[in-house]
Amino acid sequence: MSLFSELQRRNVFRVAIGYLVSSWLLLEVADVLLGTFGTPDWVMQTLTVVLALGFPVVVFFSWAYEVTPEGIKRESEIDRDQSITHVTARKLDRSIMMVLAIAVAYFAFDKFYLSQDSEPAPGATTSQEITADASEAPAVPQAKPGDEVHPDQSIAVLPFVNMSEEEANAYFADGLSEELLNLLAKIPQLQVAARTSSFALKDEALDIPEIGQRLKVAHVLEGSVRKAGNQVRITAQLVQARDGYHLWSETYDRELDDIFAIQDEIAAAVVDELKVQLLGAAPAAQQTEPEAYALYLQARQLGRQNSVEALERSNALYQEVLSIDPNYAPAWDGLALNSVQQASMITVAVDEGFPRALHAADRAIELDPALAGPHAIKGYIALSRGRDMERAARHLERAMALEPGNIEVLRNLSALYRTLARLDEAIAVSEVMVRLDPLNNNAHYTLGLMLRYSGRLDEAIAAFQRSLSLSPERVGVHSLIGEAQMLNGDAETALESVMREQSLWRIISLPMVYYALGRVDEADATLAELIDEHPRDAAYNIAYVYAHRGDADRAFEWLEKAVEYDDPGLGDLPIESLFENIHDDPRWLPLLERLGKSPAQLDAVEFNVKLPD
Repeated sequence: MSLFSELQRRNVFRVAIGYLVSSWLLLEVADVLLGTFGTPDWVMQTLTVVLALGFPVVVFFSWAYEVTPEGIKRESEIDRDQSITHVTARKLDRSIMMVLAIAVAYFAFDKFYLSQDSEPAPGATTSQEITADASEAPAVPQAKPGDEVHPDQSIAVLPFVNMSEEEANAYFADGLSEELLNLLAKIPQLQVAARTSSFALKDEALDIPEIGQRLKVAHVLEGSVRKAGNQVRITAQLVQARDGYHLWSETYDRELDDIFAIQDEIAAAVVDELKVQLLGAAPAAQQTEPEAYALYLQARQLGRQNSVEALERSNALYQEVLSIDPNYAPAWDGLALNSVQQASMITVAVDEGFPRALHAADRAIELDPALAGPHAIKGYIALSRGRDMERAARHLERAMALEPGNIEVLRNLSALYRTLARLDEAIAVSEVMVRLDPLNNNAHYTLGLMLRYSGRLDEAIAAFQRSLSLSPERVGVHSLIGEAQMLNGDAETALESVMREQSLWRIISLPMVYYALGRVDEADATLAELIDEHPRDAAYNIAYVYAHRGDADRAFEWLEKAVEYDDPGLGDLPIESLFENIHDDPRWLPLLERLGKSPAQLDAVEFNVKLPD
């Protein structure tokens, strides 16, 4: 018998065809499912490699072995007259036809349903209705299947590499990168990835296409800085993210006095290469003395560490900057931000930190009315200290008009919408934050919180899990995931999630989860522990535990304590779904009115901004 005939008799061809068709179908379905759950690319790559390696193994098995009624035997051990390969062939034929039918059905479903469903119908709006329609953004050509398509006029500024002999000059390279990022971010027509995400990739050995996919941009600006005394060499290059193609590069050998002109030249080159149509004058770097500028970059880098010592050293450096150039507005802005952070950390009394921050912010605005940061700070203070939502709205409207893509401005804007119980708008802002800063765990956390308050629990859980993947030690996220799972009717899984929490939030969530499971004694015991150990700093939380259990009297008792203690959680009182069981109580609306949080009072605050495209 010829080799071909023997291969045919042993069903090798049928097995090979069946394996290939089944593998193709499996990969197609896996591509959709893994993409839905945001699974890393290596999972799909691993599955493809495993299936490819499995092909020769399956083919060899079909040649060397035969399935018999007594089990699997080596083909050489079976008498040709007793072979049932012809029976197996018919079964394989039916199986192949079934798999082919499923594959054809899936292909039709993908072509005529999924592909249409992924694009908005003419005239339809997306979930971010108050933003511009994303479908208007031009697609990046030659994108690979499965890749996301990003706007042509989008860019990430990576931290420039420090080539100086002194490692201490690393602050200068990072600072210059951030200054360029901030300069480009002031161009409304240009979508710029936020600093948190761009700098998160600083120590990762990634190629440009992968960076583009992670940061969801079509272009990347990278470079290096060598500083020696008053001399500086800066190399910058603009790269197309999809294929790593270099669009532009330049090297600048200048004195430090020319650092601001270099920034302007680089920004102008980027605008020219990306063919950005400016609606006004190009933004320019704010100039100061080179010595003051170097101190400013150090102060800003220290301030981001948010430790007691680092903030004090940062403030001292800002004061040095102002002793050289008292009219340098960014230094006043930095002082304002540091003062707010110190007050929030309670390392400086609020009555000292907030007034100091307001003074610095006012001085920054006086010197440079185009700075958005000071307005955002004043909005935050109005919202968190005096709960003056009208004043907060005016400052944040101004900040958004100046820098609509500023992540800190957007975070405060989301907080204002949240306080006003305008959850659709809060979600839209949070989605913009995630788009502009995809590797920022705070952005995903904020989005998760807004989705949870809106009752979109599955989406909230996914957002919280993304936040956790970016910051595994983040406090409170396991409990928030557990509470969402509990509200979604899955108390068993909720308990597993809450037990992973290592902070105070675990004993806040446990009484509700135990109660949902019918384990009332354990629920009572953990609630008693919470009341015994944290009666003051968890008064608001104790109130919603009782409300969720349906104990209205105890809930209102603890809400009054929360009012007495000025518990910051009261800001979320109108939107916290755990209070739903007491919304019909006659005491509910008067309490909201007393706090200035009734629906009518919140609706009276006029506020309108345009989110970045």
